[in-house]
Amino acid sequence: MTTLNNFADKLVEAIRRKNSVVCVGLDPRVNRLPSCIMREMAEHYDDPIQASAHAVLAFNKGIIDAVKDVAVMVKPQSAFYEQLGFQGIWALEETCKYAQEQGLLVLLDAKRGDIGSTAEAYAKAYLSDIAPVDALTINAYLGADGVLPFLDMCGDNAKGIFVLVKTSNPSSGDIQDRVTVEEEMSIAQLMGHFVSTWGFDHIGEEGYSSVGGVVGATFPTESEKIRKVMPNAFFLVPGYGAQGGSAEDVRPCFNEDGLGAIVSSSRGILYAYENIDGPEDGSHYGDVAREAAEMMRDSINQVRKVS
Repeated sequence: MTTLNNFADKLVEAIRRKNSVVCVGLDPRVNRLPSCIMREMAEHYDDPIQASAHAVLAFNKGIIDAVKDVAVMVKPQSAFYEQLGFQGIWALEETCKYAQEQGLLVLLDAKRGDIGSTAEAYAKAYLSDIAPVDALTINAYLGADGVLPFLDMCGDNAKGIFVLVKTSNPSSGDIQDRVTVEEEMSIAQLMGHFVSTWGFDHIGEEGYSSVGGVVGATFPTESEKIRKVMPNAFFLVPGYGAQGGSAEDVRPCFNEDGLGAIVSSSRGILYAYENIDGPEDGSHYGDVAREAAEMMRDSINQVRKVS
């Protein structure tokens, strides 16, 4: 593992080493896990929640093993683990630890956001030097005082944050596309401006900040506008694949150097095995996930400028 002391520098190093900007979202839906895993865990654990938590961890490890030299990062979505109670939280922590052991960066998608001591507590929980997480998604729509504690932890522990700027969901425009009167820019663009400002003191040697933004692949025109106000920020780009975003849609998220964005896919990789002929028990899920990740990597590399 790299010993760089800036998250953005770590990310750039991984992108160059693997020639990839793929981030695999680990959003385990118990009802879609391969039957080979579910059956095995049911035989070992009488409690269905405990069996499900162990099944989630086993599935995640299989995915991580399959994509670890293709992806630069994995992105567990906290909600899918929290719904399994404390045993789900255990599976989440073990997943994060295992991913880091396998040389992957870990971005926890928890979208935390609060103010004062609560924000400080969230920051310590996820971005301390002992937390098995390299970066965290946060919601900054409460304002700067809800962001500062996370910024402090980024600087102290070489961690990163990705602030919600322009999300990939269909109704995001209800608020984020509204145009401000004084600045004559959308709410999303204004948030991007704030993120760029907050991240100025966290720019690494490669010219990128450890404070990035979440900018969905499903709105490429808005992405292009936001990129102009966030020249030194990395974008986390959800919405690729199952949500409809294509390689061409993510092109505006990159800078001229071919950097500045990582692209996330969850369902299109995790459950690709459901659409590919193979053993009925789904034991081919890892091989198919790797193939899907490779196709994603190659498609995106064709539209970004790779030096």
